[in-house]
Amino acid sequence: MKDAFHNMNAKRSTTLHPYSSSGASVVAIDNKIEQAMDLVKSHLMYAVREEVEVLKEQIKELIEKNNQLEQENNLLKTLASPEQLAQFQAQLQTSSSSSPASSQPQGTTQQPPSQPPPPPPGSGPSA
Repeated sequence: MKDAFHNMNAKRSTTLHPYSSSGASVVAIDNKIEQAMDLVKSHLMYAVREEVEVLKEQIKELIEKNNQLEQENNLLKTLASPEQLAQFQAQLQTSSSSSPASSQPQGTTQQPPSQPPPPPPGSGPSA
């Protein structure tokens, strides 16, 4: 009977004070959770930095391509006749009012020349 009473008191003491003996393990678990969260944070930050670098490179390439296309556009404008410019403006207006998804209206067969026409004598590029 004494042993049963002793066992009952032992069980009661562990059930009444469950954290007294395992307080160190709770702290250890908290530390492990914090370490895991720090690891996840560092991995995420690394991935974000990597993605930012990729996007910066894409932006740089797009800016270069935009500059090149602007120069080409300016050259084509200088080489085009006033009639061609007027026709182009008319095409832009009809295409933007009829279908914004299409950059060229249907039914037009005029294709840009594969090479720009030769410049008039004496007005060659100075580059």
